[in-house]
Amino acid sequence: MINGKKVLFSGMQATGSLTLGNYLGALKNWVNLCDEYECFYSVVDMHSITVRQDPAVLRQRARNLLMIYIAAGIDPEKNCLYYQSHVSGHAELAWILNCFTYMGELNRMTQFKDKAARHADNINAGLFTYPVLMAADILLYQADVVPVGIDQMQHLELTRDVAQRFNGVYGDVFTIPEAYIGKVGAKIMSLQDPAKKMSKSDENPNASIYLMDDPDTIMRKCRRAVTDSEAQILYREEQPGIRNLIDIYSSCTGKTPDEVVKEFDGKGYGDFKTAVGEAVISVLKPLQERYAKLAEDKSYIDGIIKENAEKAGHTAARTLRKVQRKVGFPDRIRS
Repeated sequence: MINGKKVLFSGMQATGSLTLGNYLGALKNWVNLCDEYECFYSVVDMHSITVRQDPAVLRQRARNLLMIYIAAGIDPEKNCLYYQSHVSGHAELAWILNCFTYMGELNRMTQFKDKAARHADNINAGLFTYPVLMAADILLYQADVVPVGIDQMQHLELTRDVAQRFNGVYGDVFTIPEAYIGKVGAKIMSLQDPAKKMSKSDENPNASIYLMDDPDTIMRKCRRAVTDSEAQILYREEQPGIRNLIDIYSSCTGKTPDEVVKEFDGKGYGDFKTAVGEAVISVLKPLQERYAKLAEDKSYIDGIIKENAEKAGHTAARTLRKVQRKVGFPDRIRS
């Protein structure tokens, strides 16, 4: 508990460009969580280097992501928005937790298997121990809740197991985190393959709508979205392409899928795709405008980076000092 509130932790990698799916599925729903929780939102740049990165590009993407957090409506005065790499406690705690995590547990991580298959020329130890750093991210802030998708649930379970194992040896040190159960964001699928999620790493440029896409690009991508030959706008599993477009339109307008189906009853796919494009453009325009203003105010963003790193570091240090003492590290002599 901090300031009488439970703690919530989440973060996004500073790689690629965020998509409409990232916004509707997560960012949009993070905005008001500070009313109920003490929120820490990290730009997880340390996780990003398990895959080779261009240093200058990574630095810029990390800054861009921080600005997107703010442009999306996440208030840096009410939430802690910070770079993971600016808080050394993440790496320090990860090493300790490595010594409480079993090889067999890491071998079972499906994301490691998937990433190792995609990056066969760079199967590094960081890729293997990635879930331990993720556990450190969460436990460092004594997070009560963590918003996770199905693809990250296995990592949260490992975090819980490691925390309970550590507590079993040293007493009540870590809060055991739970999956955040709240307003569920829309699961937005690829515009070109509605069987898989919209992804910022998709090689097909028409598969994803990026948050900084201009209106013409957004409209073109929506009009090229894969549908079917049934010529009916219905919300059903048999029409995954149309179902996905309904989800997008519904999330952007606040209408239910049933209301969307009624609105477009008797209309063609062309009209519907145009309407979806217009709805997306309308939702992203204010975010893009706020982002553009933030990008011009270097001193403001620099101030947020400094102040929030100090806040995150102060909170993290409390947990880290306790853990270091529990495992037997010598006390530091302070002047």
